[in-house]
Order: sequence, then C-alpha cells, then structure tokens
Amino acid sequence: MLAGAAAWLLLTEPEADRGRSGARSVFVVSQEAEQREFSDIIEALGTAKARESVVLVSPVSEAVTSVRFEDGQIVRKGDLLLELENKEETAQFQEAEANLKEAAKQFSRVQNLVENGNASNASLDAERRQVEEARFRLAAAQARLSDRLITAPFDGVLGLRQVSEGSFLSTNTAITTIDAIDLIRLDFFVPERFIATLATGQEVEATVEAYPGRVFKGRVKTVDSRVDPVTRSVLIRAEIANEDHALRPGLLMTVDVISSSRQAVSVPEESVIPTAGKNYVFVIKGDEAERREVKLGLRRPGYVEVIEGVAAGERVVVQGAFRLGNPGTKVQETAPFNKGAKS
Repeated sequence: MLAGAAAWLLLTEPEADRGRSGARSVFVVSQEAEQREFSDIIEALGTAKARESVVLVSPVSEAVTSVRFEDGQIVRKGDLLLELENKEETAQFQEAEANLKEAAKQFSRVQNLVENGNASNASLDAERRQVEEARFRLAAAQARLSDRLITAPFDGVLGLRQVSEGSFLSTNTAITTIDAIDLIRLDFFVPERFIATLATGQEVEATVEAYPGRVFKGRVKTVDSRVDPVTRSVLIRAEIANEDHALRPGLLMTVDVISSSRQAVSVPEESVIPTAGKNYVFVIKGDEAERREVKLGLRRPGYVEVIEGVAAGERVVVQGAFRLGNPGTKVQETAPFNKGAKS
C-alpha cells in the first residue's frame, strides 16, 4: 500500500518540483494492445416456451377411479396418468377379443376343409369376412377402453394435479399440464433493420434474473417469414438446451444474438482519452510516449475495439496519461498503483 502511494505521489508531483531536480521521467502504467474476438450483438427480450406443451383433458365424461401421478412428476410417453370408470368397456374388449379368436379358429377349420375338397371357396370367403369383422369390433372396443385410460402424450414434466379419485370429469375439465422442457424455445422480436444480419444457426446467449451470472447458450431456429406492420419487428425463435430443467416456460429472458464475429485489436477502456470529439491513446515508444488518434469500434466491459491507430503488441498507457501533454515527454514504466492508497 505504501509503495502504491509513493508511486502516485511521484506521478502527481508539481511541475515546479520536477524542475528543481532536472528533467524527470513520468511514471506510467502500460498494457499491451491485443487481438480479441468481437461480435456484433443484437439485444432483445424474449419469453421461454416448452418444446411441447398441452393441457390434458379427458375425451369422455366419466368418473375418476384411479390417479397415477404426482405434482411435478417427470413422465415418459405412454405412462398411465389417470384411469376412468371402464368396467363395461373392459368387458366389451374381452368379448371382442374372444370373438376374434373364435372366428380365426373357424376360418382355419374351413380352410382345411377347402384344401381337402370338402368345402367351397365361397365358405372360406365368408369365414374370412367374419374374421375381418371381428378384428374391426376388437379395434373399436380397444379405442373405447383407451379413451378411459389417460396417458402421457410425450416425455415431459407434469404440472399441478387438478382432479381427485371419485370426481366426475367432463370433456373440458383440465386434469393437469405437461411440458417438454428438455429443450426450450425462446421467442423474441427484433427491429426489421436487423433482418439482413439474421439467419438460422446463429448463436444466442440468454440470461434470466433467477440465475445471476449464468449464461444459457442456444441457436436461432427460425426467422419468421413476416414483419409485423404495426411494430416493424420480426419474430425470432431460438432453441436452448435445458437438460437440467433450470429454465421453465414463461420466464422472461434477456437474449443476445451474435450475428457475426471477427478478430480485432483491443485496448483497455482507461487508455482512451476523448478530446474535442476525437479519441487518443499514448503509445510507448522506447522511453517516450507518442500520442495517437484512434478510431474506435465496439465497446465491451473493460476494453474497446480499435479500428485504426494501434497495432496488436504495442503498449498503451493506462495510468498516468494525463501527465503526457507535451511531445517527447520521457516515461518510465512502473507497476499498477492504487490511486486510493493511504500512507
């Protein structure tokens, strides 16, 4: 701490004091200009949506006999969730199944008789029709029974249970919700002026307040074919992997679309000195600091893109630049000092 304070005092000593001891070098801290990847970013707000999402309802009106799921349960496609009263439908199915077996046996017997010349082909055709009719009746009985067994339509996470055993369901009564959230769809609007820079496959980075510091990465899936004539914006849909189910449908997300990336020279923000509408940096040349005008590009936290004026590898002054007003001022590099240090 004392060393930092001493360096700061040397840097800021009055000009008259420097003159009494002869030409003295100005202490500065420098940093190397380096190549970085810069990306053109389009910022927007979007809403998270499940890959698939439905409200489960019953196709028939019937009493609930068994509930086979819990709130928030992860299920697979085809898992039984709810069973409705189905004694009559089960009996009809079993009857149709038995009739099909009997019709198949009768067809086999007649077929043997035809092969031995003891029955006509017309008799065999009649038995074949009986088998087909029995098969259709079995399919109909199976469909009626299936309507009373509510299953998961796809892999997903269930919402809150809205029914209980013994309750009577009508065809518009919600049972629960199911969302496939292993993949999140993120819908957001961007102004129409960015259409030329948008394309499927571009990388997106999204954040939510619920997870500070965490960045969710994905890709642009679709750019809508129409521009909203009222808002003059276009709807973009991105997809974000969500294996740990951290994201939930309905979340408000801040999204950055990375439309293009490039390598460019960068310098620390504190090295740039704006003066009269222009920007300058001091570049170390031997034991002197040379002032140069620079043309800046994108700004990022802590550093800025330099389009013209500085090459990668050159050292720029980041502390002590305000003492370098006169051309040819001698400089001496030192370790970074703390302006707020106390003796």
